Amino acid sequence: MFKNYLLIALRNLQKQKFYAFLNIAGLALGVTCCLLITLYVLDELSYDRFYERADQIYRIDSEIKFGGTEQKLAVTSDPMGPTMVKDYPQVLAAVRFRQQGGILVKKGEQNIKENRIIYADSTLFDVFSLPIVAGNPKQALVAPNSVVITESMARKYFDNALSNPANALGQVLRFNDNQDYKVTGVIKDIPANSHFRFDFFLSMQNLEESKQNNWVSHNFQTYLLLRPDANPKEVAAKFEELIEKYMGPQVKQLMNINSIAEFRKSGNNIGYGLMPLTRIHLHSDLVAELGPNGSIQYVYIFSAIALFILLIACINFMNLSTARSASRAKEVGVRKVLGSQRSSLINQFLTESVMLSLIAFGLATLGAYLLLPFFNQLAVKEMTFPLFSSPWMLPALLFFALLVGLLAGSYPAFFLSAFQPISVLKGNLSRGTKSGWLRSSLVVFQFATSVILIVGTIVIYYQLDYIRNTKLGYNKEQVLIVNDGYALGNQVEAFRNEIQRLPDVVSSTATGYLPIPSWRNETPYFPEGVIQQEKAVSMQSWNVDHDYIRTMGMEMLKGRGFSRDFSTDSSAVIINETAARIFGYADPVGKKIWTYTDFNSAERKMATYTIVGVVKNFHFESLRQNIGALCMVLGRNTGSISFRLKTNNVAKTVAAVESQWKKHASSQPFSYSFLNEEFDAMYRSEQRIGQIAISFSILAIVIACLGLFGLASFTAEQRTKEIGIRKVLGADVSNIVTMLSKDFLKLVLIANVIAWPLAWWAMHRWLQDFAYRIDLSWWVFALAGLIALCIALFTISFQSIKAALANPVKSLRTE
Repeated sequence: MFKNYLLIALRNLQKQKFYAFLNIAGLALGVTCCLLITLYVLDELSYDRFYERADQIYRIDSEIKFGGTEQKLAVTSDPMGPTMVKDYPQVLAAVRFRQQGGILVKKGEQNIKENRIIYADSTLFDVFSLPIVAGNPKQALVAPNSVVITESMARKYFDNALSNPANALGQVLRFNDNQDYKVTGVIKDIPANSHFRFDFFLSMQNLEESKQNNWVSHNFQTYLLLRPDANPKEVAAKFEELIEKYMGPQVKQLMNINSIAEFRKSGNNIGYGLMPLTRIHLHSDLVAELGPNGSIQYVYIFSAIALFILLIACINFMNLSTARSASRAKEVGVRKVLGSQRSSLINQFLTESVMLSLIAFGLATLGAYLLLPFFNQLAVKEMTFPLFSSPWMLPALLFFALLVGLLAGSYPAFFLSAFQPISVLKGNLSRGTKSGWLRSSLVVFQFATSVILIVGTIVIYYQLDYIRNTKLGYNKEQVLIVNDGYALGNQVEAFRNEIQRLPDVVSSTATGYLPIPSWRNETPYFPEGVIQQEKAVSMQSWNVDHDYIRTMGMEMLKGRGFSRDFSTDSSAVIINETAARIFGYADPVGKKIWTYTDFNSAERKMATYTIVGVVKNFHFESLRQNIGALCMVLGRNTGSISFRLKTNNVAKTVAAVESQWKKHASSQPFSYSFLNEEFDAMYRSEQRIGQIAISFSILAIVIACLGLFGLASFTAEQRTKEIGIRKVLGADVSNIVTMLSKDFLKLVLIANVIAWPLAWWAMHRWLQDFAYRIDLSWWVFALAGLIALCIALFTISFQSIKAALANPVKSLRTE
């Protein structure tokens, strides 16, 4: 019996090639998109789950409100982790990380810049099950000047480790031309689905900051391994005890207060929480993350897009199958007259549906496999297609192919098999779009989804364009940043002077503090003569030179910038508008403020600064955040050297800068970037999301149009005789096209009305992540509706015009 069903299905497939192509193409395209998005979502959800005790690992997060600034941090104080292990039996182990920034690693006579490097405690392997291929995990990071490296770094820096990375054990690496570290461990490369991926783990014993027992300064990412039976909420409740017992005395001394309660009573606060390891990647976006994280919001969005695209593809199948019902009505009638049971007819149509679904899924699997490298490049992923490597992949595809085939074919099967043979054979059954209320509803759903995707794409594009073109308070164009200025040693000023002589260089500044992700330093300042917590202003404190404001193109609102003509500027400070507002100064120039010179010192010495100017507010963080308080003081910092240019031949200037670099630091790598490029990189994740959203929006519309094209073709075919008669009676092409198009266009208009409020709600929520954002104007929705309407009209008109131009004599002879 099944063989008979299959033969009939193949004959119908061959007989109706055009509609079969539309069905298969639409479903295959939809499933391809769904597969790619599913791989993306599964990859996002898999982060950090490969660690053996991932469900027992938690990171300590901090929330500090002080001096008019509220910060949520992925770091805590240096003694927090060890103290938790010492005081609470629920904590089995703790490990601290301290970000290092880039280092120069010696290979032969050249230095190579490495950025994936971090300090770590010797308890690293007690918490994280990083597979070690050489060395003793218990002792690897105990001794000073020891380092654990990955296999790829072992192969990169040691020739004898090319075939066996374990041969790197015991070898020595030179960092920054002045420190030798012994390789005491080699681990496998950390998988891509980890929220941190470092190649060098340096012994924490080399970091004096980790031994100072400073509860006030927060610089260490700290992870706890809890006992399997420990309750994380109970452990988190212990933080209050730690604050009172250990942090309280230091805060009281620093703020000149009597208790933590007094600290909180004035509106300040400090608290800690536990973030599960497996939630960090998708649910954490704090200051000082170990790497860029994803967003659960985008997982939800893409999951919904995948579902919508699959539904659109299935809807196409159902629409086209039911629309073709009239052409197979007589077949059903004859079969019933000859004794066919309804169950046999249902099985026949379901077999056809499942066969088409299997073909579509086969093509979709091949398409997803071929497109995955391009999708990886777009999404910045390293995903593989686990068709045979994963035990669930192939069965899951087969299951969903059968499920989609049965679901997509269920309505047509039961619809067609329910025809009454007498009515059918008398020719009384003819169903077009007017009686297809379900088909109309499904078309509305398709285009409502498409309109939502179009609105989303437009809003994302204009928000990113707003970010690129908003007034930042500084000029990001034509600023060349030479990285790792410290590699020049005492040749920094000589290098700057040589570059300053170039005709295309306007000015330069040497500092790592830039209005892009770079060096940061949060410091409390007080009005002179006052050490009261309610008077404190917590703000960014940047070390800059005399030419910083000029080079960055910033604007002074009051007072002046730093000048070499004033020797007193060594104790001068420039603040921004936000800082002046929080201090409560109507005219800040000439006022004095002071701060502690060294938070890590028990003496707590104070330094006094005179405000000489107020710089106009500029965005030194992402536009997701409001502009905070900031001050600048004169100080030496060679994290990077920036040059403002005035040239159209940037490549020539960069080559000249590189030439001078090689003269002053021949063994050091030359690395540069541009300020505008670094600014754009801050929003790279949104740009990727926008590109992906645009791609899938276009595909969703294409799939919807395939179904609409098929329905329009069928409608024109069903009304061939009517069109012929109308043309004989004098109707012109425009009348015919209008007649065939108006019903479909009504459905698209209804889809717009339904889609607009849903799209507004979704985009309004997305924009809440940005402190500076566009307004959701009415024209965005009107434009999306117009685009959908034009696409639908173009799709329908193609068939409508074809039918309207047909010879009426030929049309009438078809009967």
